[in-house]
Formats: sequence, C-alpha cells, structure tokens
Amino acid sequence: MKKIGLAIGIIMLLSQVGFTQNGIRLIDYNAKTLGRAGTSIGVFDSPNLQLTNPAGLAFLDNSTLDVNFSAMVPSLHFKNGINDTDGEDNVFPLPSFSYVMPSLSKGLTIGIGFFTTGGMGADFNLNHALYVDQNNDYVQQKYHSMLATMQGGLSVAYLLNENISVGVTLHAVYSMMEFQMPYSLNPLAMQGVVPGTGGMTFGQLFSAPAANGGFGYTEVTASANMNELTAISFNGRLGLAWKVNENLNLGLNYTLPTTVNFKNGKAAMDMTQQLNDAFGKAVMGYMMQNPNATQQEAQAAIMQQFTGMGIDMMAGVVADYDLEVELAYPQSIGLGVSYQLNEKLMLAADAEWLDWKNAFDKMTLKLSNGTSANINTMMGNTGDFTMEFPMNWENSIIAKVGVEYIVNDMFTARAGYAYGSNPVPSSTVFPVFPAIVENHITLGGSIAVNKQFDIHLAWEMALPSEQKASSTSIIAAEYNNSTSELGTQFAHIALSYRF
Repeated sequence: MKKIGLAIGIIMLLSQVGFTQNGIRLIDYNAKTLGRAGTSIGVFDSPNLQLTNPAGLAFLDNSTLDVNFSAMVPSLHFKNGINDTDGEDNVFPLPSFSYVMPSLSKGLTIGIGFFTTGGMGADFNLNHALYVDQNNDYVQQKYHSMLATMQGGLSVAYLLNENISVGVTLHAVYSMMEFQMPYSLNPLAMQGVVPGTGGMTFGQLFSAPAANGGFGYTEVTASANMNELTAISFNGRLGLAWKVNENLNLGLNYTLPTTVNFKNGKAAMDMTQQLNDAFGKAVMGYMMQNPNATQQEAQAAIMQQFTGMGIDMMAGVVADYDLEVELAYPQSIGLGVSYQLNEKLMLAADAEWLDWKNAFDKMTLKLSNGTSANINTMMGNTGDFTMEFPMNWENSIIAKVGVEYIVNDMFTARAGYAYGSNPVPSSTVFPVFPAIVENHITLGGSIAVNKQFDIHLAWEMALPSEQKASSTSIIAAEYNNSTSELGTQFAHIALSYRF
C-alpha cells in the first residue's frame, strides 16, 4: 500500500496538465496503442484496456505491468486586431501505469491503474484595449489556463464463455484548475442600485450611452486570477468484448458522465482599470459641460459624485473571494473492431461519440466572502454571487484507424490516423481554451527485449488547426473575429513486463 500511495503522489506532482486533443481528452493513453492511433476498444492486448474497454482484459494471457510516459509539446497562436502572437513554449509530462492479473479465479481478471487522461493549458501575454498606460501604450496582460485530469482505480473483467466477456472500471477522478486573464461581463450583471437615481442600477449606468448620462460600455472587465481549485469525483465505464473467431474481434464501451465540483479555490478580482476608465470618461464629460473648469476641479467634482454613489475611490476595487466551480465530463459510447489478415498483419478501427453538448454547456462559478465594499456595492450583494461562464460545446465524433505489422520476432511496427470533430463553436472559442485540433497521425513500434519485457515507442502529431471566432463572441469583445490556432506533438514510451 505504501508503494501504491507513493506512485499516486508522483503522478499527481508530474501531471500538471494534459493538453486537449479532443475536447479535454487525449486520443489514447499508452505508447503501444497510440502507435496505431489509439485503436484499442476492439484489440485485446494491453492493460490500457482499463480506460477503453475493460472487458478486453479477460483475454490477456499473463499478469502484465505497464509503465507509460508521454511528453507533449503544444504550439499555439492567437490573432486579433491588436495581437498576433505565439503562446509560450511548454512541455507537459503525462505519466501513467497499470497492472493486470488474469485468471485470479475461473474467468475473472482484475486490473489496477492510474492514468493521466487529459485536460488543457495555455499561456499568452496579450494586449487588451482596456489596459493602457498614461502614454496610451498597451500594458500586456497574462492569459493562463490549466485544467488537468487524472484517474485511477480498479477494473474487473469476466469471461461469460470462451469468446465473450464483460467488464467494468470504477475510478476516482482527480482534477485541478487555474485561470488568469481579463474577465468580462455584461454591465447589467451589476445589480446594485445607484443612490438618488430612482432605482437605476450600476449596470444601467455603465451601459447607458453618454448622451443619457451613462458610460456606454457593452462589457465591464476585471483582471481575474482563479487558482487552487481541486476536485475529486468518480467515474465508471462498462465494456463488452467478443472474439467472433480467430481473426475478428469486436468491442463496445460506455463511459458514464462525471460531475466535477471544484472546491477550496481562491479568486482575485481587480476592477481598477475599468473604474479608472469610467472615472476618466466622467471627468471628460464634466469638462465638456463646464469648459471653464480645470482638470483638477473636474476630478474633484467627479470624485464627489462617486462618493455620493457609495463608491469610495480611495478604497479601490480589488477583492479576494472563496471560489467553487461546477463542471462535467461527458458520457461517451465507443465501438471497436480488429481483424487479423494474416499472422503478421492486423487492422483496427474505433468510433466514439462524446456528449460534450450536455457536459460543457456552461461552467458555473460560485464566489463568496468578497472583500471589496465597492465591488459589493456595484454588484448589489454582500460578496456572494454566481456567474455562468458560457461554453456551448457541441457533440463530437472520433474515428480512428490503425495498422500493426509484425516485422520479425523482435520488432512490431504500427501506424494510424485519428479524426475528432471540433466541439468548440466559433461563438466561444478563445486562446486559453483552444480545444480545436481534429487530425492526428501516429507512428510507433515495439521492441521485444526478451520473452517477458517489451519497449513500446510512439510519435503522435495533432496537425495544426485554426478557428476563427464569430463576429460577436459571447466570451468577450476582444475575441470578436479573432483567430486561435493549435497544433501538438507527442513522444510516447512504455515499458511492459509480463510475469
């Protein structure tokens, strides 16, 4: 048990993020299967089946230990009217290991494993129209995201007869999340009532045109930093494996949806730049109405107006919050087939449906115990409120084809292609959530060191994919007509030992 606990700790430390390959999910999890594009639902040859089709574990002949390590190198680019820049260079380690014990009793196989299953992450330094200095030069802002997911636990497979088996996987799921970027809201979200206006809210004041005494904003923006979010949830997977004959295998799986509640997070919201911009507009408006007033007189008059609205400019608009986030991971259905053409050549194919539409419809952020009286006044609460971050993802179809050829007793070669339709709509695509790649090509091979020990190697490329945001992004105006681009390369190595 101590060894298992140590292994879990190592994986959690290393798995800082898994970069998205279909939504937030990798196309597969082991160098052996990734060499043939992750086709594994209908190929019963790896402990990795715990994540793809646990029923297939029943057809493994030996107790097997797999240790897998992947290195992922994404390439990102973002372009809008004031940016044309690459994301920061990152290398992400993705470790996993699994162990299978067949024939513990008649027809029963047990597997245990811990896997890095996916996530996403990006880092940019970008210009934003609101963030300028006294010379009107842009002050670049940090845009950062990290969503990492790993899971582990027990799998059980049982042979119903010599050709058909069923299986189930029960896993604990551990997730981490961080976000840092300018966060924009519709001004009408500010429901605090401005004193002496007959019921006008701060949202109405900030959104009303200047001709009507407002500031004319279509959105209000705060510098946001959300971190320390962690979640533990549970996931289940069912599988069916059928060895139709000595050449043909069929597999079927179903993965249950998983609700993820991130807790114990911290959020910092800084509206200083937004309030300063509003203050500057008010000063300019005052000087236009009072052309003989000096700038100092105008500033003093506006300061008094803000004080009358219950806003203490000297106290600032920076707040710390406790944070919880609700999210869901999708249910999925997969079908796999493999066919042994001859003693050397095998073909395999998988098809999967992922229910992103119901899982990633929105992300709910619950903030509490806000420390800024000014922000609380404008929002019309005591520091507790909920925001819905729109995502509106669409369902995705994944298709994989792979080939495996036994060159000789020491070497097996593999190749494959995987396609996953992009689930992210143009209305919600933005640079630190760039889950848009679709096409993957893979190459791999296995070296049989001896009868018990194999080394598996694979290379995977997610071909660069570009997506243009809609003319009216529902995330923020800075993303209107912007372009996000993502491509990724992987190197995979796995060590397998049969007892």
